[in-house]
Amino acid sequence: MAPQLAWVGLGNMGRGMCKNLVEKGALATPLVLYNRTRSRSETVASDHGSSKTEIADTIGDAVKASDIIFMCLGDDAAVNETVDSMLHEDVRGKLIVDCSTVHPNTTNALEKKVTGKGAGFVGMPVFGAPAMAESGQLICVLAGSKESCDAIIPYTTGVMGRANICYTDQPAGNATLMKVIGNTFILNMVSQLSEGHVLAEKSGLGVDNLHAFISTMFPGPYAAYSQRMIEGDYYKREKPLFGIDLARKDARHAMSLAESSGAEESMKMLAIAQGRLDRVKDEIAERGDIPSVYGVVRTESGLPFRNQSG
Repeated sequence: MAPQLAWVGLGNMGRGMCKNLVEKGALATPLVLYNRTRSRSETVASDHGSSKTEIADTIGDAVKASDIIFMCLGDDAAVNETVDSMLHEDVRGKLIVDCSTVHPNTTNALEKKVTGKGAGFVGMPVFGAPAMAESGQLICVLAGSKESCDAIIPYTTGVMGRANICYTDQPAGNATLMKVIGNTFILNMVSQLSEGHVLAEKSGLGVDNLHAFISTMFPGPYAAYSQRMIEGDYYKREKPLFGIDLARKDARHAMSLAESSGAEESMKMLAIAQGRLDRVKDEIAERGDIPSVYGVVRTESGLPFRNQSG
């Protein structure tokens, strides 16, 4: 029989991933939903109907009803608390999949704790923005036992994602290690784009001319972030796509890894990006997003935080 699936955590990413599980996952039974704020579960359930989803009142109810439990939460504390709640139930033979971005030490500790209770565990953070989650175009990074990873593959490529990076029979923390290192590329990219746009504006080339080059030479994330910068989306958006506190958490994890592995002296670009993220928080608080770094770089060169589009 097809396994019963549950999903815990319905933030910007979780909602899109659930949508694709329901629509393309060939589920034999309704997807069980749990979110600490019940209204989010109700919204997702309303979008897909009672024949496709059902709401659990507690994490324990979601675990008891399901064979595979996915979770996508904001930080290490939330993930640890949620897994502790799950392990109050009998989880023998079940599979817990963590799609959150947490420190790899957290993931490895969770794997040990969960497997010690007789359940399987997979670390499965994803690369991609909420729009990619919505369209099923994420890149899924999986690590854990081959048996556990193989059980998840039917719900990744062609369902929640467009490609997998698989580290089968490796520690589950290798998936989040890859995710944290990969996120440094994104943070550094946004800083570099911001510097380029400021230089283009101040030198007279103009940001539109630079954006044309970026779109031609570096289509994809570079072009998307560049567009958000020049349109002023980086400060106009009331609800960020990737909240500044989450970005700062990822930067802290990366710097922690660099320090513990003796690589901190080589992480100068990340240190600059981290400082800029902190200043975004000071400037626009919870409305800050990753591309809001552009506003900080503008102020470093004597320009106003907000560009002329505002």
